[in-house]
Amino acid sequence: MAQFSRIDVVNAMRDTGMVPLFYHPDIALGKKVLKACYDGGARLMEFTARGDYAYEVFSELNKYTIKELPGMIMGVGSITDAAAASLYMQMGANFIVTPSLREDIALACNRRKILWSPGCGSLTEINRAEELGCEVIKLFPGSTYGPGFVKAIKGPQPWTSIMPTGGVSTEESNLKGWFDAGVTCVGMGSKLISKDILANKDFEGLEHLVRETLATIIKIRN
Repeated sequence: MAQFSRIDVVNAMRDTGMVPLFYHPDIALGKKVLKACYDGGARLMEFTARGDYAYEVFSELNKYTIKELPGMIMGVGSITDAAAASLYMQMGANFIVTPSLREDIALACNRRKILWSPGCGSLTEINRAEELGCEVIKLFPGSTYGPGFVKAIKGPQPWTSIMPTGGVSTEESNLKGWFDAGVTCVGMGSKLISKDILANKDFEGLEHLVRETLATIIKIRN
């Protein structure tokens, strides 16, 4: 069962401004990545469930998080059907992220009052997602649309909350473009938790990068 309400998740997204994305089949390595992100100030993690038996990895990581990292909110991304969403919610997923707009997933998550963030690429999709109760839209792939798309959407729909994923980096100029356009938060995967960091097991470096990136976001917002 989820440890955090959908309101808790939305507030954490707004407060921190960043959702790290991560997947690796090695549970021990995953725990160290989680700890580094947590110590760096991150309070959300999207586990991108893309590998075989990924649910077993998530189950262990979520148990670890609940026990060792108080206040860390674990969610699951790359979910493509309601059955998978239900499976991960039974394992305690606090939010569900999808690459596309799926109404079956919306219904499954809404039944349990779990935040779901669908990948949208048009105003029509965004409007439908909000009609289905979506709080935060995932703009995906963000690199295809860019900050200009966000700014255009926020003009007629200032109430729309957007989280771009893909095309977001740790550079201040990149982050400034997104936040100046009006995003609520950004999703960041390999630009934050890079292959080099994982290969070198540079968890201290990851902690430092997370802390720096969050500080940059605060600076931009202020």
